[in-house]
Amino acid sequence: MKISIFGSSILSAYWNGAATYYRGMVRALHEKGHDITFYEPAAYDRQAHADLESPAWVKVVVYAPSPNEVDRLLEEASVSDLLIKTSGVGVLDDYLEFAIVQAKRSSNIVAFWDVDAPSTLDRLRAKQQDPFRDLIPHFDLVLTYGGGHPVVAGYEAFGAQACFPIYNGVDPATHFPVKAESAYASDLNFLGNRLPDREKRAEEFFFKPAQELGDRRFVLAGNGWDGKVMPENVRYFGHLPTCDHNRFYCSGLAVLNVCRNSMAAYGFSPATRVFEATGTGACLITDAWEGVAEFFEPDREILVAENGERIVELLNDLTPLRSREIGAAARKRCLREHTYERRAQQFESIFSVVVGQ
Repeated sequence: MKISIFGSSILSAYWNGAATYYRGMVRALHEKGHDITFYEPAAYDRQAHADLESPAWVKVVVYAPSPNEVDRLLEEASVSDLLIKTSGVGVLDDYLEFAIVQAKRSSNIVAFWDVDAPSTLDRLRAKQQDPFRDLIPHFDLVLTYGGGHPVVAGYEAFGAQACFPIYNGVDPATHFPVKAESAYASDLNFLGNRLPDREKRAEEFFFKPAQELGDRRFVLAGNGWDGKVMPENVRYFGHLPTCDHNRFYCSGLAVLNVCRNSMAAYGFSPATRVFEATGTGACLITDAWEGVAEFFEPDREILVAENGERIVELLNDLTPLRSREIGAAARKRCLREHTYERRAQQFESIFSVVVGQ
């Protein structure tokens, strides 16, 4: 099958948390024999921070973001069996969504792949005149990064013909156990960009415990935290290239996941790092959200905290041995159920259903 995807970036994870999701899915689909082209705009300085070069498993087209160029590329891509527009491209999103629906042919399937569905649905409910509301029924298929039945029900209420979540996963060739690195050694490591709908939760689950546990070490990485007032026991690294993620995950007693507000509210939305960290054998502590037990067993494969006080309790009780046991159990579950190879199988099943309708 020939697949064309218009997304934010597959070459750069700079201010682009979906990059590893795209990479995992596209690489797994390529290995199943699909021919994939990924179109990404030259925007937000992402190309200057690219951390993936000319992968053999996807053709990447970097384009100047203009309506004329989009029209030209869509004409080229419309011959594909499956034509996909993702959410959050970052430039010309409204134009792309309208234009890609116009590229629908009797010989192709046109899909919208939402990598931030809770936020999209909240926006659509709040903004009655949002042009995307009228476009949803014209897509043959809506795929989401997660969100479970609340997101499916939300999209169906807006007239989606079909909606299926495809969750994040792990690529075992990319995320695996490595030797710890002293620079990242800590009691709790947190990797996440500073975003308005995450910062308050980061305060509760990361900075507040760091303040209370002044004799313990905390490590933070991600874009945007420059200028943030932090406890003295927090070491900040800024943007962390994906080539350093394994060492980051494997160097802490525990790794923290903090969901964005909308993802926590909807539930069933495990972030990419949930699978990447557990894929390296790290002991993961996640903030609480509905559906977490469908992915990992709490207290055996993962630790769950309802607030910052619980983070403090978990860290006080966590020993290196217990950390290794939890991490090993999580990695085993991750490789059994949460690889991108499994997600690609699901993708193919979904496509077969939609074509057969």
